[in-house]
Amino acid sequence: MTGSPIRVLLVDDHAVMRAGFRMILEAAGDIAIVGEAATGVEGVAAASALHPDVVCMDVQMPDMDGLEATRRIVADPAIAAAVVVVTTFDRDDYLFSALSAGASGFLLKNAGPEELVSAVRVAAAGDALLAPEVTRRVIARFADAEPSAPAPRVVPAGVPELTEREDEVLRLVAQALSNAEIAERLYIGEATVKTHVSNVLQKLGARDRVAAVVYAHRHGLA
Repeated sequence: MTGSPIRVLLVDDHAVMRAGFRMILEAAGDIAIVGEAATGVEGVAAASALHPDVVCMDVQMPDMDGLEATRRIVADPAIAAAVVVVTTFDRDDYLFSALSAGASGFLLKNAGPEELVSAVRVAAAGDALLAPEVTRRVIARFADAEPSAPAPRVVPAGVPELTEREDEVLRLVAQALSNAEIAERLYIGEATVKTHVSNVLQKLGARDRVAAVVYAHRHGLA
């Protein structure tokens, strides 16, 4: 393994679940568990004290739920951690609340070990991880809230105009395509796609590609 390991904080009120996550993540070789917390309050305090790269956050916990804890961690400029919400409950209210709170990923606890490891790595890299079906639920929610006629393409004041290629990439991101799929669709390299996505996020002021999808559908950019 080269470079520093990804520092992860586990926040879950079930000790057995934390132990399972620890075993899976540490076995990956490039991930180190730097702390554990059993409540949302403890999780926020631990994130502030330990400065992890990624927080794996449960939803239903005593004292403060994981959604509020996520909101506080993301809002604190002194904490640079990405939050991946990991829950037993496949509920739309949890999904959309987690994304609104600033989570970089949403994963169910019945996901395979490789999916958990991938979610942590992707979040640590500054990207967001949602299964395509989850991203489509985000899109569908905003589509259902919009009139049947296409929304006008409106770039909000203060947002730099996207280039034609960035526009194309944003539309494909909003269709839940991965970087590899976008590269294949546009006949360009995956590294080039990653650069375009980064530029789009910077111009939109979006934290990650999930936020970009939400932003795009709210403002008729997709």
